Amino acid sequence: MNGEVVWTEEAGYVGTTGRGKRFGIYGSDTPSPMEMVLHGHAACSLIDVIDGLKHRKENVEFIKVEVEADRADESPKVFTSIRMRYIVRGEVPETLVKRLIESSHEKHCSVGIMITRSGASLEWTLEMKS
Repeated sequence: MNGEVVWTEEAGYVGTTGRGKRFGIYGSDTPSPMEMVLHGHAACSLIDVIDGLKHRKENVEFIKVEVEADRADESPKVFTSIRMRYIVRGEVPETLVKRLIESSHEKHCSVGIMITRSGASLEWTLEMKS
């Protein structure tokens, strides 16, 4: 994995991945680096859940993760706690979704595991709607 971040007075900070994907960072309309990490954690876990649903994906009408975090008061202002609220609407077994979320946080989501291994606590809830 590689890439670059360039600063220009006109565009601010612009990241480019090794595969050529460009994105803004830390501008008036773009997330800060810590916001990107937090949202990367939520996206990583949601990807795990969707991938785990496999042939049941068509039964999902709606799925999202709401995420919030606390940060240390002193620099470096690392994450100290993360809270995620999964909301799922559709005909999928709640026990399966719970198992997929647990598996994501324990084994698969590299971003989240990196955050929790640095000392941040993680709590999550699941709200099933039909």
